[in-house]
Amino acid sequence: MKSTVEKLSPTRVRINVEVPFTELEPEIDKAFKQLAKQIRLPGFRPGKAPRKLLEARVGRGAVIEQVVNDALPGRYSEAVTSSSLQPIGQPEIEITKLEDNEELVFTAEVDVRPEIDLPDLATLKITVDPISVSDEDVATELENLQKRFGTLTGVERAAEDGDFVSIDLSATVDGQDVPEAATEGLSHEVGSGELIDGLDEAIIGLTEDESRDFTTTLVAGEHAGREAQVSVTVKSIKVRELPELDDEFAQLASEFDTIEELRSDLREQVARGKRVQQAEQIRDKAIEELLELVEVPLPEKVVQAQVDDTLHNAIHGLDHDEAKFEESLKEQGSTREEFDADNRTNAEKAIKTQLLMDAIADKLDIQVGQNDLTERLVLMSRQYGVEPQQLLQMLQQNNQLPAMFADVRRGLTVAAVVHGATVTDTDGTEIDTTEFFGPSGEQAAEAGDEAVEAADDTVETSDEAGSAEDADTAEDAPEADDSK
Repeated sequence: MKSTVEKLSPTRVRINVEVPFTELEPEIDKAFKQLAKQIRLPGFRPGKAPRKLLEARVGRGAVIEQVVNDALPGRYSEAVTSSSLQPIGQPEIEITKLEDNEELVFTAEVDVRPEIDLPDLATLKITVDPISVSDEDVATELENLQKRFGTLTGVERAAEDGDFVSIDLSATVDGQDVPEAATEGLSHEVGSGELIDGLDEAIIGLTEDESRDFTTTLVAGEHAGREAQVSVTVKSIKVRELPELDDEFAQLASEFDTIEELRSDLREQVARGKRVQQAEQIRDKAIEELLELVEVPLPEKVVQAQVDDTLHNAIHGLDHDEAKFEESLKEQGSTREEFDADNRTNAEKAIKTQLLMDAIADKLDIQVGQNDLTERLVLMSRQYGVEPQQLLQMLQQNNQLPAMFADVRRGLTVAAVVHGATVTDTDGTEIDTTEFFGPSGEQAAEAGDEAVEAADDTVETSDEAGSAEDADTAEDAPEADDSK
């Protein structure tokens, strides 16, 4: 087999492949042997019919066509490997010549990873916001904790913002009842905005057993997007009474004995949460800085495939009704044109990022270890609420393991980029990135060397102890009796 590569663009190639029929003959012979087992010819046992009779029966052309179709994927893969190409996306294969007993010629056009000129990663500078934990931050956490241990008490007055109410709801569209919108005894926090638009404003000022009608737009169900007349009746009104912030509350709500210990722990929790946010900002800034520095050619067909997939997912829940989709966007204050523009921008950025991270991973020779894959698998299993082994089987069945592997490798690449960069906050303070990005390559190597040295010291100490013990044993042993 002979293959050549034509570069059509920075991200697309055409592979020309020539396969002499002598290479296909074993596969053709195998195909006829399979046919011999399936086709019964008078006078011949199953599998023993001569090839010429089979050719006359089914036609040689049909067999060759099937053999060629089966051979194309393997010959394409062989050509890709021999040319050291890195395809992304599916190839478009066309047979340009097929002459019996001569040769098979086909072309395959496919998007490939482009060559990317990478900058010196050591010169990368990342600047993020500093971490600051205020008394207000701690007070907010304390208030949230108070609310968890608060009690609801009924009041005899009109409903106010922040009250907890039990309500009955009903709705009509064009005078017709909407059964799915009707409910009784629904608990609701006034001002939370968790239900339909206009509900909180309608409830405020109502006393027990009072009702009010208002107009709103339904967002779900058969009448989604339609204007409805809604009636709300308040059945009960309660307020949440919060416990006092004292040592007794600290003992009730935590493992601490005093309120000051609890405040200190909450301050550390807030600080850790902000460190997580800072780590996310460091990651995002690292990618943004690289995308600004590097020109990444985009494979248009790959971009379009992602654009189409996002659109498909967006309208899937609306029965792929374009009119409903545009109405839904309008309710969100957007338009189809804005959605399409944002969709393409996001797809281009995502693919640029993937191509860039893969190029950097190759340059830095980033390797994915078994522990890296296991850690990701356990994390994903927690997110989806399934056992790791079950998730692994699902990924294997859907051929998603390669995608997970690539994602893990890109994550390790971002960490390597961060370790090689200078990371400071806007106050000029250098940031230690090891907490969330792990130790740098040098630190990991030093840690490994220290572990090896410690193990060697342990072995040496053990050997010395063993030698001393052997010596003591020899000294304590009775002398040999020469008289025997």
